[in-house]
Amino acid sequence: MESDRVLIAALLFILLIIGSNFVMYAIARGATKGGDSRWMSALRDSLKKPLEGSSSKPMDELRKRVEELKKNKQADE
Repeated sequence: MESDRVLIAALLFILLIIGSNFVMYAIARGATKGGDSRWMSALRDSLKKPLEGSSSKPMDELRKRVEELKKNKQADE
């Protein structure tokens, strides 16, 4: 009785995995159908760019400010 339930659960799990893979395949196939896959080129371009975002701008400003303060401190001494 227990082994039957485990077997059924395992089969359902396998069917769930196969079904989700089929759905993902259908989505990917539909998105790239027609040869006009702008999202692929946009993804490729975004991965080629270095990671320069809005989060690095405040750090650059902080770095510049620290350098200015160090220069002012050295000029005062």
